[in-house]
Formats: sequence, structure tokens, C-alpha cells
Amino acid sequence: MIKNWTKIFFFHIKKDKLFSALNVLGLSIGIAGVIFALLYWNDEQNYNDWNSEKDNVYQVLVKLGDMPFVGDNSLRLKSHLEKDSNVEKIVFADRWYQKDKIIYKGKKESVDKIINTEKDFFSLFPFTIIQGNTISALKDDTSVAISDELSKKLFGNEDPIGKQFSLSNSMVSVRAVYHIPGNSSLAPEIVMSRMKDLMSLDKNSGLFVLKILLKIKDPSKVDDTRKMLEKAYFDEILVRTAKEAGFTLEEITKKAGRFTVVMEPLSGARLHSITDGYPEGRGNYQFLLIMVGLSVLILVLSIFNYVNMATANAVKRAKEVGVRKILGASKSNIRVQFICETICITLFSILLASVVVELTLPYYNNFLGKDLRFIGEQFYLQLVVIFIITVLFAGLFPAIYVSNFETLKVLKGNFGRSKNGVWLRNGMLIFQFAVAAFFIIGSNIVYEQVKYLNNKDLGFKGDQVIAVSLNFPDAAYQVEKVGQNIYNKYSTIKQELYKIKGVESISTGLFSFDGSDNSLDPILYQDVLFREKYIGMDFGMLEMMKIKMVKGRGLNEKLASDTINSVLLNESGVKLMNMKDPIGQEVVIRGRKLKVVGIVKDFNLLSPESKVPPMTFFHVKSLDMAANINQVYIKIKADDMGNTIAAIEKFWGTHVDREYPFKYDFVDKQYARTYEAYVKQKDLFSLLNVVVILVALFGLFALASYSIERRMKEIAIRKTLGAETNELLKELSKQYVVFCIIGFLTALFPVYYFLNKWLENFAFRVDITLFPFLLGFIVLLILTLIIVLSRAYQATKSDVLKYLKYE
Repeated sequence: MIKNWTKIFFFHIKKDKLFSALNVLGLSIGIAGVIFALLYWNDEQNYNDWNSEKDNVYQVLVKLGDMPFVGDNSLRLKSHLEKDSNVEKIVFADRWYQKDKIIYKGKKESVDKIINTEKDFFSLFPFTIIQGNTISALKDDTSVAISDELSKKLFGNEDPIGKQFSLSNSMVSVRAVYHIPGNSSLAPEIVMSRMKDLMSLDKNSGLFVLKILLKIKDPSKVDDTRKMLEKAYFDEILVRTAKEAGFTLEEITKKAGRFTVVMEPLSGARLHSITDGYPEGRGNYQFLLIMVGLSVLILVLSIFNYVNMATANAVKRAKEVGVRKILGASKSNIRVQFICETICITLFSILLASVVVELTLPYYNNFLGKDLRFIGEQFYLQLVVIFIITVLFAGLFPAIYVSNFETLKVLKGNFGRSKNGVWLRNGMLIFQFAVAAFFIIGSNIVYEQVKYLNNKDLGFKGDQVIAVSLNFPDAAYQVEKVGQNIYNKYSTIKQELYKIKGVESISTGLFSFDGSDNSLDPILYQDVLFREKYIGMDFGMLEMMKIKMVKGRGLNEKLASDTINSVLLNESGVKLMNMKDPIGQEVVIRGRKLKVVGIVKDFNLLSPESKVPPMTFFHVKSLDMAANINQVYIKIKADDMGNTIAAIEKFWGTHVDREYPFKYDFVDKQYARTYEAYVKQKDLFSLLNVVVILVALFGLFALASYSIERRMKEIAIRKTLGAETNELLKELSKQYVVFCIIGFLTALFPVYYFLNKWLENFAFRVDITLFPFLLGFIVLLILTLIIVLSRAYQATKSDVLKYLKYE
């Protein structure tokens, strides 16, 4: 029996090569799309899965008033946490990742992921210890633990335990080597514990200074800890400040706002964090859902496509089924045969999809910036589930449909004229049209939004400006007047850079255009506290970036007051503080009175998801912030940029920084990366748009071919009676035009709803107009007519005698 089924299966594949190929290709495209989505889904969902403590580890996030959430907390919380019976471990840490160079036997390595934390760190992040132990790993300032990758890079095959290398200008000893067994929100290369000074309230009494990680005994009671921390902030900060400043609690709350604390579990930090709480960043959950959703939709489309062609093809196999029933075959026997054929087709499709994925995975990894691999027990299990679902949905209905053929009717040859099952095929074809319309219209709207971001006037010009990282040795910060020393060094570099041919202007600013810093700081105006973004800068910074002044003047190096008490506000800042006539008004920043001398036109600094924040500009020397200078902005003439950058690099390596490699980035490209995720979404949507249209056209081509094939005798008779070719083409294509219109109308609400939700991500967005819908309909209609009319025209040119000679 199986041998007979196999022969029949290969007979039909050989007989209908084109449609068999379309079946396999259509299913393989759908399955490949789901495989790609699953690889991405698994990678993102598996973050921290290796960590047995992930459900008990919480990070404390806090915000004051309407400020963004931050992961930095006050050291004053420690005494309150120590009294909480639900807190098992408290781990304070300095800012998550620090960068430094290490030197071993004259060999220098730059390390970007160094964590300075307390000794209990490994009880919250139990990395696999390969050598040494966690007890001695962080026992003192001279002990460190390093990753196995860094150990291999530094020491090769030597035993690293006890080896010493220079870190931050002091010698440290390796006490442990660890391996991170999977995706982790914290993946340091070096873990050290130099927290003694940082853990002193006398030396580190700031409000947002340290990270806090907690190991909780009972996660169900974590809200009690959260409420306790909010009260601690209220008592330690607001109540104390009110007493010191002579305000009532109501006044200080009105001025500063209230503290909000969130206890965020490590288990959900990757995809569901409210902020970039961990150094390995947040995953893009919306992008993940979009990718999985669209991939599943394409698989459904491919299955519908298969079912459509299988049920249409069943007409050709009706007599085969009728004969087999006469010979004693039961309905169940016929169903099993057709399901087995679907199993074979699905296996071929999965095999082809796997080959496609394997060949294109490097490009996919480059697209996502990941290192996904086509392996894993979880993935293979999911592949089996895909196989079972595809076989059930793609094979079950055609098998039931075919097994229910009436024996006498099909043997008399009347079944070909039956409308049985046509409504379902037409319904699935309409669904395909609807999905195709959704993608055509949606991809156009996404394209227009990304194009709008590319062409939008950002309020600055950064196409010829490079941002160069500036690193001074530790000795430069170990002097009495650190700010003045750093500013003098920067000024010397600035003077030398001007001697390089092609350098047009130079300045610096304590901000970047990569969208990474959305912090706000307090500014007092008429005894009311507001929050704005501080931007310390040098003279000429705004002019270099072609940022315009709306009113007043910019900072002028000829005026001594501009390095003492002058300040600029942007339009959003003026609006926030409701200033009627801002020029000449006084504001208080860090306890110092500054006079507003100019209003800066709003310009984009954060990603397009965010509105332009209120900003305050002042000279870096005004508030003693020159010690924070860490990059130089250089504008280069356009005529010989390559040689100019090469000359800057040579000067930098010789006179500025011999330890770190020369790093620079064009400001316009730096900002473009703030919406890189949306560019990827556009590219993904465009690619899937092509795939969906191809799959839909496969189905349309097959269904139109079968439909026209069944009407060949009708066409032959009409031609014999004198019907014109144009009339026949109109008759054969009109039902598909109707299906196209119905499918398009079905897609209107979903595409408008979902694309409007997507556009809500942007503070600056396009409006959804009628044009994408008209374009989508025209494209869909043209593609439909091309496929249907080409098949219909071919049918009208057939030999009529071939179909009339048996009548």
C-alpha cells in the first residue's frame, strides 16, 4: 500500500512539476520565515535563563517627579535595606561598565566591560567558575576575577591564577576565571571590588550615585520592599531637604516632586525593562513581536496557499479517488494517503527552508547584530511543532475534502462542474489578497516614516563634524584644580588641531548625538523647581553645528561673564518655565545664579521616539564641569576629508593619546543610529512585502490556472460561437478583480490600526494619508491582472478542437 501511494505521489509530482514546485517553494518560504523569527525569539527570551537566581534578583530603579527612571540610587538606602527581613543580599556597584587599559608583560589590551562591585556579586550572578574561587576573587582591592575569553587573550594556555597585570595604574592579581554560560544582562570581562571610598556616606552622599542589586527571599513580598524604599527616599531626601531649606513638606514636594521606586526582576529585564537598566541593553520587544507576528502570518499564508492549490488540484484527481473507492478503499484510507503526501511535501519544504536559513544566516546575524546559530534542543523541538502544525492544517482539510467525493458523480464526470469547495478556495484567496494589501500599504507607510526621519530638519548639521574620544591619563585628574587642568590640556590640543590643513572649527560639549543620555537635572526659576538637560560646552559649539539662535545671543569668548554666569535656554525650556520675556531673567543651577542671555532654537538630540527636551546651555567653566570633557568636535572642510582625518589621527596618536586607539564618528551618522532599529524594521517590512506578494501570486497563478483549465470547454464553445478575445479575457478575469477588491477592503482597518500604533512610537511622524492606500490598491490590481490575464490569454489561444472533439 505504501509503495503504491509512493508511486502515485511521484507520478503526480512528475505530471504537475510547476504546481508541485510552487507548493514546496511556498511552504518553504513560510517555514523559513518562522525559523528566522524563532532563532531571534529564542535568543532574546533566553536572556538570563542560565541564572538560577534570576527570579530572586531585583534592580532598584528610581525617579523623582517626572524625571526618567534611573538605576542609580542613594547610599542612604543601605541602612533601611539591612533592616528588611525579605532582603537576603545587598550588592552595591559603581556605574555598570567602565573602560580601562590593562598591561601584562608589556602587552596592552583595552577592556570595555569592567565592573566595580561588592563581594557578593557572584551570589547574584553565579557564573561558572573555571579556575580559582569566588571567595577569594574579590577579597581585596588587588584581587580580580576575569572571563575565560579575556584569560585566553592575555595568558593563552598558561594558568592565570596568581598572575598579575596592571589595571588603573596599579597591580592586581587574578583570583578566579569564570565562564558566562548564556545570554546575560551583565557580561563583564573583569569583576573587581574597589568600593571602600564609594561606600562612605561622607565621601559619596549624592542622590543618584550607585547601582543597587537585591537578592529577595520571597518575590511575592517584593512590593513591601518597594514601598519601604519609597518611604526611605521620602524621609531621607525630601523631609531632610525641607528642614534644611526651611520649606514645608508640601512646598518641597511641589517643587521637587515625589520619588517613585520600581523593583525590576532580572528575569524580565531584557525585554520588559522600563529603562536601559543593565549594560547589555534592552531588547526591542515591539520589533520582536512584529517579526514573529509577520513570520507566522506568512506561514499561514503559505498553508492557505497549499490548501487552495491542493483542493483545486483535487478536481483532477476526482476520478482516481472514485476508482479507488470502487475497489474498496475507505474514507480513512484515502485521508491517510493524502496526509502522507502532505507530510512528504512538508518534509521537502522544511529541508529547503533549512538550507535557505543556513545559507543566509550570516546576513541575518549582521542585520540583527547577533550571533544566532541553527542549533539547540529547544529549536529542534519547535521545528517538530512547526512540522506537525503545518501537516495538520495543510493536509487535514484537503484529505477530508477529497475523501468525501461522491463516487458515482465523479465517475460520471460531473464533479468538475461542482461548486463544492469553491467558496473555501475563494475565501482563502481573498485572505491572501488582504495580507498582500496589508504588506504593500504598510511597507509604504513605514518607508515614508523612515524617509521623513532621514530628511527631517534636525536643527543641526553634523555631516562634516566628527566626534573624537578624548582620554587623559589618571595623573591629569589627580591635581588640585582638576577642571582647570583638563580645560588647559583641551585648549592646547585645540590650538594644535587648528594647524592641520582642512580643519575648519573645533569645540567640545558634554553631550552626544547618539541618544544615549536622556537625563534631566534641576533648575530653579522663581522658587519653582524644573528639570532640564544640562549641556556644558565650549565657545563656538552651537555655531559649528549650525544650531540657530531665536532670541538674544550665543556665548561669546570676548565676554568674561560668559564663563561665569551666562546661560542659554532652548525653546522647550522657555515654554516649560513659562517665561514671558526670558532675556535677562535669572535661574539657579547647582546653587549659582545664572543670567539668561539667549534662546536656542529646538534641535533633536535624542532619538525620534522622544520630544525635544528642555535644555540649558552654559560654558563648561561656569559650573566647574570642565573635568568631564571626554570628546572633541572637529568640523572638517569637505574638499579633502580623508587626508585631514588621517592627519588628525597621526597627531592624536603622537601627542594626545598613545594608549587608546584613535576613535571618531561623524555626528550625522551618530544620530542616524538612534533610529537604526526603525530602519531595520523598514528593511524587514520591505523584504517580507516581496515574500508575501510572491506567495500570494503563487496561489493566484495556480488557482487561476486550475479555474481556467476547468472552463476550457466553455471557452472553446464561446470561441466557436464567435466570442472575441477581449470579451473572453474580461469574463475570465472579472471574478479575480472582485476578489482583489474584497481583499483590499478587508485589509483597510488592520493596516490603519496597526500602522497607526507603530507610528505612535515617534514624537515626529508622518500622517497616514490616502496615497499609500491608493498605491497599494493599484499595485495589487495590476499584479492580479498580469497573472490572470496572462493565463487567460494563453487559454484563448488554445486549439478549440482539442476540447470539443469528445462532445
